[in-house]
Amino acid sequence: LSLSLIAAFAGAADVAKPQSLPDMALGPANATVTITEYASMTCPHCAAFTEKVFPKIKSEFIDSGKIRFVFREFPLDIKAAAGSMLARCIGKDDAPKFFAVIDLLFKQQNDWVTKNTTETLTRIGKQAGLTQVQVEDCLKDQALLDKIAADQKFAAEVLKVSSTPTFFINGEMIKGEQSFEEFSKRINA
Repeated sequence: LSLSLIAAFAGAADVAKPQSLPDMALGPANATVTITEYASMTCPHCAAFTEKVFPKIKSEFIDSGKIRFVFREFPLDIKAAAGSMLARCIGKDDAPKFFAVIDLLFKQQNDWVTKNTTETLTRIGKQAGLTQVQVEDCLKDQALLDKIAADQKFAAEVLKVSSTPTFFINGEMIKGEQSFEEFSKRINA
């Protein structure tokens, strides 16, 4: 095997294993293709991907069982970290619920990022069934924040993620917002 091929396998293996936090994923664990997204809850390009491209990927490839889609946190600021923490607290081990919260946070990104961050996150948390105290405890959960930070550090140092969104398709990195057609082409290949 050539060195570049060995490096590619090592990279795919590094992307494949969750670090501190369990993976939040949709689609079969044994799918031929796995897409891993690193996103920041405050990133407008991530929000645009989630709104415009992800629904097509979900209906075409995830719902039909063709691919597995993994979402990983890469917060670019403290507000993004708070959004990620809230999504983890609401979603717990329920991936579809977690993805629904991520979707909501991206849709309402402008509200909670630019003004009244805590109030808006608290409202979203309450709508999802958490109490005021549970939301406050969640946003103060240092252990959870440490795990998110550790995973982000691993992504930055080992996987060389430096911006959001960054995607890995079976370990191959693609930076930035991509069209559905681009994903489709790579998945089908």
